[in-house]
Amino acid sequence: MRFRVATYNIHKCIGGLDRRYDPRRICDTLAHYNPNLVLLQEVDSGVRRSNGDTQYQLLGDMLDMRYRTYFPNVTVRGGGVYGNAILSHYPLTHTSNIDLTIPLKKRRSVLHARYRVRLGKTTRTLHVFNLHLGLSGFERKIQLRRFLDSDPFARLHHNTPILLAGDFNDVYATLGPKLLFPAGFRSYHKVIPTFPAYAPLRALDGIYVRGHLKIDRVLRPRLRVATRASDHLPLIADLRILPARRFR
Repeated sequence: MRFRVATYNIHKCIGGLDRRYDPRRICDTLAHYNPNLVLLQEVDSGVRRSNGDTQYQLLGDMLDMRYRTYFPNVTVRGGGVYGNAILSHYPLTHTSNIDLTIPLKKRRSVLHARYRVRLGKTTRTLHVFNLHLGLSGFERKIQLRRFLDSDPFARLHHNTPILLAGDFNDVYATLGPKLLFPAGFRSYHKVIPTFPAYAPLRALDGIYVRGHLKIDRVLRPRLRVATRASDHLPLIADLRILPARRFR
């Protein structure tokens, strides 16, 4: 069973170059690739800079994605919050949040969602984890170790389909080899820079899978609108869930 996912730090729908608030540019970028699952970071709700919009609801309506979950991490001075969101075409059966905040650092977390995905005549459970890690190297390592030890991840069977994606702030692309690969995760065969959007040099964003889930390909949009919509480019991945007997 094949499906498409996107992970995108939308920078509150504010352009990285022109600083203009325009959620339609985010929507146009994502709609071009028609994903089944969308993992978003830096999503505003009730903030003046974004017209007080509840962005995960606004973008969910624009993309016609019925199933939505959101957790705010940061309280904005003057009112409102921002955090992580997941939008989906697949039925959402459970959602929770895992706190990764390090004392004296900005609040960070992983948003967890569980979906039921049809695979032929049967259905499989897919676990999706959407994260946004800290800006310093020591902070990111502590946060990932905390995630790997957290509930429910630590209790999941090694064959369970798991998607882990988001803004890792992984400036030197080392978190995968050092922490995630030893935990059974796999990534695409090449590193893809996503930041800054107008001339990407750093692979801050990532997509990892574990269990009976495979990455067929990962795309970075070349659309003009994508270079203006946020300070990050999204990553688009085509994934496959395979029955246990066919997985190799």
